[in-house]
Amino acid sequence: MKNVAKKLPILLLLAGLFGAGSAQAQASGQIQFEVTKRIDPSQIRVVVNGQVVKPGSPDFPADIPETRTTSMSLAFAGSYAREKRESGALRTMTTAVNGGGGIPQTTVLKAPFEEITYVDLAGRAVATVLTVSKDNTTTTYRTDAPFVAPSGWILSSQTRKIAGYTCHKATVPYQKDTYTVWYTTDLPFTYSPVRELMPEKGVVLQLEGEKEQYQATKVDLKAVAETEVRPAGTAQLVTAAELKDLRAKAQADFRQRMIEGEGR
Repeated sequence: MKNVAKKLPILLLLAGLFGAGSAQAQASGQIQFEVTKRIDPSQIRVVVNGQVVKPGSPDFPADIPETRTTSMSLAFAGSYAREKRESGALRTMTTAVNGGGGIPQTTVLKAPFEEITYVDLAGRAVATVLTVSKDNTTTTYRTDAPFVAPSGWILSSQTRKIAGYTCHKATVPYQKDTYTVWYTTDLPFTYSPVRELMPEKGVVLQLEGEKEQYQATKVDLKAVAETEVRPAGTAQLVTAAELKDLRAKAQADFRQRMIEGEGR
């Protein structure tokens, strides 16, 4: 009995350590990001009296902002996470018919599809799920892809606090630009909102390049069911190129219907 009594505190201590590690591995919660991207004028469609006005035209508005800020959330639980980005919007500008001198009105229309990205944190892969609605019919497509291995990282000794977490600085070349990346190793998984800027270990809470910036504004550790962050198995599997074409076609069809409606 004396030997058992001596071993009991050690056993309890080990159990406590294993329990703490398990709780950390199963951490769940949500990260809120603010996303700022430089606007490409060539991607803007302005409609004046039913006609598309292209950049460079005298009727193309001169007061379009240079950047656009949207939101993105990452919900995570166990070995999975789900990105939900604010839907892209289609903007139209209309004036009085026959140039009647009315004040141009800008209309923001929701994109004709919903796109959600699911991340397999342990398997280091992503599944992009696109749901398209047309003619009272909804179809869901899915494409899977592995993480892209990062290269050219230069680590720094600089640190800073972001959303309450200590982050380490790194710079990395990407798409003819050099990004500054801030990541924390105080969360029990590896993630970046830009797949090609994934650290070897850690969660990116801020990154910045010439054309885009992601800034974590809040990290909320709370209960999230793993079923909420794993993709359903009912989507139609397609390639990445096919998904890109489906997205572009949905946008083009919607723009055409919008133009026809404005021209009536």
